[in-house]
Amino acid sequence: MDSTMATGWAGEGAVLEQIDATVKDAVARARSELPSGPGLSHCAECGEEIPEGRRQAIAGVRLCVSCQQSQDNSAQVFSGYNRRGSKDSQLR
Repeated sequence: MDSTMATGWAGEGAVLEQIDATVKDAVARARSELPSGPGLSHCAECGEEIPEGRRQAIAGVRLCVSCQQSQDNSAQVFSGYNRRGSKDSQLR
């Protein structure tokens, strides 16, 4: 009797490859959103001074806490679901 698991049309290791791709995409997305370069002394949105502690703690900071919170609250939520390899995306 064969002890291998039937995977349908997916090749061996396809699930692991999809998980790896999802993690790789999430890491790349997170890295692309990190601030870079020199930080600002005043908020790019409202012009308020950004406290020295915040500037030291966050490299490339461009927004004060209040404006950053507003931006975070209005940001699109990422589901984290990789549809590239899903059966649903192949049916469309």
